[in-house]
Amino acid sequence: MSLAALLVAATLLDFDDPADAALWRAVDDVVMGGVSRSAFEQAGAGVARFHGNVSLENSGGFASVRTPPRDWHTAGAEAFVLRVRGDGKTYKFTIRTGDGFDGIQYQQRFTAAAGTWSDVRLPVSDFVATFRGRKVPFAPSLDPAKVRAIGFMISDQQAGSFELLIDRIAIERRK
Repeated sequence: MSLAALLVAATLLDFDDPADAALWRAVDDVVMGGVSRSAFEQAGAGVARFHGNVSLENSGGFASVRTPPRDWHTAGAEAFVLRVRGDGKTYKFTIRTGDGFDGIQYQQRFTAAAGTWSDVRLPVSDFVATFRGRKVPFAPSLDPAKVRAIGFMISDQQAGSFELLIDRIAIERRK
């Protein structure tokens, strides 16, 4: 029996309820003097939209959104699976395990195919601990049972407008 046959998907958000998109808040480089801007909103039935503009002015260069802390019921997750349609740019899916505004953030990069829906699988074991954009080498590995907030980010000198559509955020866990 293959590993895929031993995994079952559980949807965290499918954006069928507009309240799912209303939860998210922007945290852009304006917190450090930059001028990038982003928003997260309902884009239609069952689809959310992370969009905006990244500017490198004033030493800026990132835009992000995240949920407030809550219990996501992600214990035992082997991977996060995103159903997305993008613009060909590289994004990060971010996870926080604490309830504070600042602190260690786990992240994993993915490229969202331009103009076509695709499923992006992000194994829990591949998330990297960071603090304000820098790797934290001695941080513990991501424990999926401790997920408190999730988010999206665009950075890495990708100046200009961006748009990422999200149909679903799910996890895979063993049966």
